[in-house]
Parts: sequence; C-alpha cells; structure tokens
Amino acid sequence: MAQAVPARSAATVVPASAPPVEVRGLPDFTVLVDLVGPAVVNIRTVERVRRGGSPEDQMQEFFRRFGIPLPPGMSPRGPQGPQDGPEIERPRGVGSGFILTPDGFILTNAHVVEGASEVVVTLNDEREFTARVVGSDRRTDVAVVKIEATRLPTVRIGDVTRLRVGEWVMAIGSPFGLENTVTAGIVSAKQRETGEFLPFIQTDVAINPGNSGGPLINMRGEVVGINSMIYSRSGGFQGISFAIPIDEAMVVADQLRATGRVTRGRIGVAIAAVDRETAEALRLQRATGALIRGVENNSPAARGGIEPGDVILSFDGKAVERSTDLPRIVAGTAPGSRVPVRVWRQGAERTLTVTVAAFEDERTARAGERDAEPPTATPAAQRLGLNLREATAAERRSLRIDGGVWVAAASGAAARAGLQAEDVILAVGNRPVASVREFEAAAAAVPQNRPVHVLVRRGDWTQYAIIRP
Repeated sequence: MAQAVPARSAATVVPASAPPVEVRGLPDFTVLVDLVGPAVVNIRTVERVRRGGSPEDQMQEFFRRFGIPLPPGMSPRGPQGPQDGPEIERPRGVGSGFILTPDGFILTNAHVVEGASEVVVTLNDEREFTARVVGSDRRTDVAVVKIEATRLPTVRIGDVTRLRVGEWVMAIGSPFGLENTVTAGIVSAKQRETGEFLPFIQTDVAINPGNSGGPLINMRGEVVGINSMIYSRSGGFQGISFAIPIDEAMVVADQLRATGRVTRGRIGVAIAAVDRETAEALRLQRATGALIRGVENNSPAARGGIEPGDVILSFDGKAVERSTDLPRIVAGTAPGSRVPVRVWRQGAERTLTVTVAAFEDERTARAGERDAEPPTATPAAQRLGLNLREATAAERRSLRIDGGVWVAAASGAAARAGLQAEDVILAVGNRPVASVREFEAAAAAVPQNRPVHVLVRRGDWTQYAIIRP
C-alpha cells in the first residue's frame, strides 16, 4: 500500500541553522501492539442492588456502565422508587487497565472500580480472574487491583519528561466493551489544567467510554499515561482526550500497594493566581508564584510564619511557576518534613521553614450567637460594596482577635473579591483596623482607581483579598 508523503510548501521558511526535516510517512504501530497488547486487560464490574428504580436513572446508568466520570453538575444518585425487592447483581461498568507486575498488580482508574461489589479482569489470552481492589484514590482517579496469577506479561513505564507535543502515541482499551481496541494520535498538549488535582496529557487519540484506565503508549512501547477523561457533548469521542501522567500515577500506585491509601502533605493555605495587575501591585517583576489569600489558624503555614499577602515562589526547592503547582508540590511532600519556603513579602524575598502536616478534611468553624451593633454606612465602605459594623467583645473573644470590623453585607466589588457577610476585616493594606472609623480612614487613603488590599478573617481562616472598585 502506497503511503502519502506530506507536500512541502515552496513558501515555507526554514532557519539556516536548523537541519532539514522530512516526514516519510505514518508510523507502524504493529510492533507496539505485539509488545504492549498482552499486558492490557479488560475490567468488568458488577454491583449488587435491590430490584426497583425508575426511568430517571437511565442517564446515570449509561455513565456507570462504561466507567466514565459523571459530567460536572450531575450528582451520584441511587435507584429511586421502591427498594424492598430482592437483591440482584447487575453489570455496572466496563473499563481497561494494564499489568504492572508479573504477580498480578494492575493499574486502572478509580472511577472504573468505584462502588463495584465484584471486579472481573479478562486477560489478552481470554483468561478471567476475580480481582481484589487494593486501593483507590479519587483525587487522582488512580486505583490498583490484584489478581491471583503468576508470570504475567507487564508494561514498561516511560519517562513523561521526554514526552513532546506532536509526538505519536497509541492507546489500547475496551471502548464500549470492544476488547483490545487500538487507536492512535498525537500529544496535543502537556500540563493541561482541567480543574482536577493533576495536570493532564491532552491527546487526539480516539478515547471512548470503556477506554478508561487503559495505557497511553509512546513509540518506544512505554506507558506514559492512563487514559482517564474525554471532552464530549455527546458522550462519545470528539477529538480531545486526557491522560494522567504515568509518573504522578505511579507515586499514587506505590502508596496504594504499600498501605492501601494515599498520604498527602498539607500546610493550610488558600491560594490564588498571580496575574499581571497583582504582580505590579506587589512589586513582583513578573506574574509568578502562588498568592496566599488565607492562612488557617494554627496550621503548618501559620506556625512557619506564612502570612496572607505573601507569594510563594518555591517550596522545598521546587519552583512554583503557577498557583496550581503549589498544591501538587505540597501534596507530594512527606508529612513531617521540614522544608524551606521562599516567599515574596512587601517587595523583598525571604525564606521560611514549614513543617508539613498530613492532609485532612477541611473544617469550618462558625462563631456562636451574638448581640451585634447595627451596621454603619460610610462613604469609602459603600464605594467598595461593604456594609460594616463594630465587632463585639464576645465576637473578638470567640475568634481570638484584638481588632477588626464585622462585614454585615457585601455586594459589588467586595462580593466579586469573595467577601461575604460575617467576615471580619482585620487590616486595609498593611494598616490594622479595629473600628469602622479606622477602616474608613485607611480605605479613604487608597486612590479611587487603585485596588484595595484587605486582610479578612473567616472562621478559622485568615484570608487576603483584593477589592477592585
């Protein structure tokens, strides 16, 4: 079969220093299929439910059946209607995975096995095993399952740092239950932020429901990612798919195999991106780092001296180029570690030392009932969209603060900055305020066309906010 050779445009300009490059055809994936295919498995899950339900569950059943995450805004719901019928088993979903070790440890997506009462693994040679879920991590969507077998074929793990945009990659999986399906494409982007805990590899490899958990393979036959998500308005492939970088997945998998769970570091801060305007206001040469909007009381960050308004430039020697880098770096740091943190504060760099704690669920503290003073209307506060009142002695005791003014209501610029009723404003800029009059004087001193920087207490958190009138 003749292979097409891309036409070369006469108008193309090639730098004199660059050697000529000519693409002589499409790559041959047959060797990769022979090499990696035997280590790719089909994963079928079963759930036990009581007979009942209603037609409204059919949409969610589609997503469960093929092992893809629910779309944003759709909350999991069980069968509706009578639940007093007999318990039955029904197919829950279909996904993929790949074998890590000859004794049967398999890597897949957490959403493939989540909620399953039974996990059945089918090998490339048609052998079937009932698998045990060793552990799963919903934050990274990584899970490890184990089958009782020996001398199994395994995959080779690749180096994601060598992966380049435009490079050919291949996927093997079970889209719509069609086992051992091979698709190919190129890497469209790396470090793609999708709002999840990890940055993703974006490709144009055809990934459909059932491919979840399968390997993304480079041209050296190495696994560089776990196919995890698609961007789709129809439930099918539309040219954009996402894979979990294999280096991040293996860190999680190693912990799951060792302890059955993942331990992450935390320091207790709320962060925001540093845009150009914020960098100028803080006298940073460029927009980089993670802006500290809030510090949890008695947290590792608070004990280490990190303050709202700081910009973290590096953590444990690792550069923080974007705000989204910080949570991943902190999470990957072992709890109990004492690490250097380089911050930008008031126009200068300084280095602090923070002892990382173990990640735990966030708690929100609320002050008790109080007998408050009526709100006070002042010109500067109204310009910012704030309705303020004096904080009572009981409120200050409950929050263990000496000053501050209470936010009775927030609208306009203040609401856009994230302020809300029952916040306590402790300072304007670097100027502490203990009364509405002091707030008015400090806010009035800021030019009307400039943003107002405020230090805010909310429950157990002290936060930094920028009000742009």
